Amino acid sequence: MRILFLTHYYPPEVNAPANRVHEHARVWVEEGHEVTVLTGIPNHPLGVLFAGYENRGQEERIDGVRVVRTWMYITPNSGFVKRIANYLGFMFTALFASLRLERPDVVVATSPQFFCGIAGALVAKLKRRPFVLEVRDLWPDSIVQLGQLENPAIIRFLETVETWLYRSASAVVVLTQAFARHVEARGVAAERIELVYNGIDASAFHPRPRDSALLESHGLADAFTVAYVGTLGLAHGLVQVLDAAELLKDRMPDLQLVFIGDGADRARIEAEARRRGLDRVHFTGLLPRDEVPAWLSSLDVLLVVLRDLAVFETVIPSKIFEYLALERPIVLAAPRAGEIREMVERADVGLAIDPEQPTLLAEAIARIRDEPEAAAARAKRGRDWVMDGFRRDVLARRMSKRLTSVVEGSA
Repeated sequence: MRILFLTHYYPPEVNAPANRVHEHARVWVEEGHEVTVLTGIPNHPLGVLFAGYENRGQEERIDGVRVVRTWMYITPNSGFVKRIANYLGFMFTALFASLRLERPDVVVATSPQFFCGIAGALVAKLKRRPFVLEVRDLWPDSIVQLGQLENPAIIRFLETVETWLYRSASAVVVLTQAFARHVEARGVAAERIELVYNGIDASAFHPRPRDSALLESHGLADAFTVAYVGTLGLAHGLVQVLDAAELLKDRMPDLQLVFIGDGADRARIEAEARRRGLDRVHFTGLLPRDEVPAWLSSLDVLLVVLRDLAVFETVIPSKIFEYLALERPIVLAAPRAGEIREMVERADVGLAIDPEQPTLLAEAIARIRDEPEAAAARAKRGRDWVMDGFRRDVLARRMSKRLTSVVEGSA
């Protein structure tokens, strides 16, 4: 099967969409499929070209996957208008780049942002091949609830486009049960929806010893370390983490707070930490993907924090599977009615609290410090839980099976 996959993000970018597409595509190549990924020049989230790349069309091969890159309007992952220009630019350049590509058996496109989905739908029509849409985020719901879009007319237009995208696809792949319900409510039959959770690369994410040299090199050797890892963006309400650290300043004098990653909110968070005099806060910036497991394995508490918004009841942050695969203690701050909150509490694999409640976050961190055996037991259950249901190779094969059925159905 020849698969053409459109995605806004791809390695060496290290965010969740890039990792998921790459790991799925790699498995599909191992299965014997021909995979071409149509993407942009790597620059996320800082809007700076990665070393070794120029902002022009180019090709490379990564783990057997043919990667076709297009020119992009490059901008940092901040500022709504510039980001939309970036998204629209990729939509048009991807369309033009697809004209010189061989006709595939199926065209797949992934959100977020659904301008990439629009490009996929149009490429599929040009190639006269079936289209599969992967829904990683609910647009425009997420940007509306984050306060980035308020114009009612534009919102209605985007909702119309959203519904058209769902209904034009031969199949819709979703990452959560809440997404499946949302898509079905837009008029898509349940049998056309495939649930494929996020998961972990079991070869990379497995328990390993603490890296004492790594901690020593960053002045963390004798500390109790609490870390947030990922995009430092508007979705996470990261001030709540600073609030919790401030509450624990006297109670846990050896606590060190580590932010691993970058994003639109980093400058504000750094400035706020300085303003409060929190001198035990570290910002590493972006790290190469292959360095992340060593960091995660060496830290005492890993945080998954979201804002208290209804849209975050529908999401399942992929990082939580990586943390648990490494058998690390976690604190999840997520809406009480959320899907991931219910999953973590039912499996009893971490401490789950209400979001944007710094006192609860501080108490959860202290509880892990004070009850290490209980924390270790939850982490052990977490690894078993992830390995049982969230291995990326198994999930990738589930998705390729649906792609095969779509291709056979269009023959």
